[in-house]
Amino acid sequence: MRKKIIAGNWKMHKTVREAEELVGSILKGLPETHYEVVVCPPFTALYRISQLLEGSRLKLGAQNMHYEIQGAFTGEISAPMLKELGVEYIILGHSERRHIFGESDEMISKKLRRAVETGLKPVLCVGEKLEERERGLTEKVIERQLVSALEGLSREDLDDLVVAYEPVWAIGTGKNATPEQAQEVHAFIRSKLSELLGEEFADSRTILYGGSVKPHNIYELTKEEDVDGALVGGASLSAESFLGIIEKAHK
Repeated sequence: MRKKIIAGNWKMHKTVREAEELVGSILKGLPETHYEVVVCPPFTALYRISQLLEGSRLKLGAQNMHYEIQGAFTGEISAPMLKELGVEYIILGHSERRHIFGESDEMISKKLRRAVETGLKPVLCVGEKLEERERGLTEKVIERQLVSALEGLSREDLDDLVVAYEPVWAIGTGKNATPEQAQEVHAFIRSKLSELLGEEFADSRTILYGGSVKPHNIYELTKEEDVDGALVGGASLSAESFLGIIEKAHK
């Protein structure tokens, strides 16, 4: 049975004190659920949030990392640094990293390899821009992103791999893919994983949807066969909305 995950990507939001307050509220209201729940604060809050999560059901994730272990990379954070803080999940290839900060498929592949070597669980983000969807290039773009990222890695290497489909046109826009659109792309991702690494591997992969996920649309999305949860952006910044998403998904 595939693991179900709801993950909150806080992006560049929340001071340490604000992060403490948000996590405190989430922990207080967290319902019993078959979903694994992950929070991904900014780097500055990871140490404190790691302390608060000890012994809880909440898992800790980070939003990015460098592909080198150490070195002269001013402003960067390495996988071992995150691992030491108790980080379990790492978001890689988020559309904002690709399209705002210019991260290439090659760079994301290096990051994925380092995450695997370090024992972090990668959440690999893939997705198309609006003009790519309108030109019928969705599958071509996602295939390129997957093939490049996974090149040279085995099924054993990728045992903890999670994939997140993020239609770039739906991130922070208030628009979201319909459940049918999400299912279509999730099914394509699973079929491509089957081609690359085998049917058994593909069937066991958790594939999340990310793109303007809210309490009012999560249930319809997660009812789809190949949608195993969500990577939540703005709605994860409020305990009320994030808990609402968890509750609705669980039902």
